[in-house]
Amino acid sequence: MKIVMAGEGAIARKHLAGISHIDDIEVVSLVGGNPDDTAALAAELGIPHHTGDLAEGLARPGVEAAVLTTPTQMHAGQAIEVLEAGKHVLVEIPMADSLADAERLVATQEKTGLTAMVCHTRRFNPSHKLIHDRILAGELTLQHLVVETFFFRRENKNALGKPRSWTDHLLWHHACHTVDIFQYQTGEPAGDLWALEGPHHPELGIAMDMSIGMKAPTSGAICTLSLSFNNDGPFGTFFRYICDNGTFIARYDELVDGYQDPVDLTGVAVSDNGIELQDREFFAAIAEAREPNASVAQCLPAMKTLDRLDKVLGH
Repeated sequence: MKIVMAGEGAIARKHLAGISHIDDIEVVSLVGGNPDDTAALAAELGIPHHTGDLAEGLARPGVEAAVLTTPTQMHAGQAIEVLEAGKHVLVEIPMADSLADAERLVATQEKTGLTAMVCHTRRFNPSHKLIHDRILAGELTLQHLVVETFFFRRENKNALGKPRSWTDHLLWHHACHTVDIFQYQTGEPAGDLWALEGPHHPELGIAMDMSIGMKAPTSGAICTLSLSFNNDGPFGTFFRYICDNGTFIARYDELVDGYQDPVDLTGVAVSDNGIELQDREFFAAIAEAREPNASVAQCLPAMKTLDRLDKVLGH
């Protein structure tokens, strides 16, 4: 399968590394916003074509799909462009930065019938998948999901330390991961919810700290989410699953119990790389002509919850 990779930053590199372990997938074009970085990455990885124009990349001979790792504000528009060009699309989280744009994307997928999937990687990380499998098997009941999402981003730079052309957002980007995984693990959209935010950055114009709470209406499970761009220390997102039958802490593709003892993830999936597993699901869904886990339709409830939280914050 010939595909286009859109984006030349840190997340694009993670996808390209994961795709390198998947048989029969060929990246034939790299589409980037920074010409020098795009050319350098294409040369480094031997990608035969690079451009700043998504339409040009999609028009390369034999292209069937695109993976979008571009700035958040471009996700919905570009995903719709890919679908309307007759190609399948995997778009990085979030699928949009507004509910209206997310609904437009879902409507376009329904109209075209093509595969459209969102990078809700937590669904595929072996650590979270093990918890999900045990919940479905009736071995665990979630009581409280406690999540910390911490970064130190007082300047507008990406994970590689380079200046960003866009501004990241705690709610529409980083909270989206937790909103989706909480609703995925409980099997229902959040009912009661609340949100608070701290002072806005004087230059970036965004809240640098945020606190969110959600409750599952049927099971009564709750989620407490703390987010910060002010945290000077180890960065990332850490999930504490407090269950009726044990406590578990998920850190990306690692899982420990409440006493920090490792939980064996052998055999949970064919890889220990959540991004690779997510990309495998996308390509498999295309090949098998089925709806993927984390399709745009399946992920729309997360966008509806984010929209509700946004209204609570008065935006």
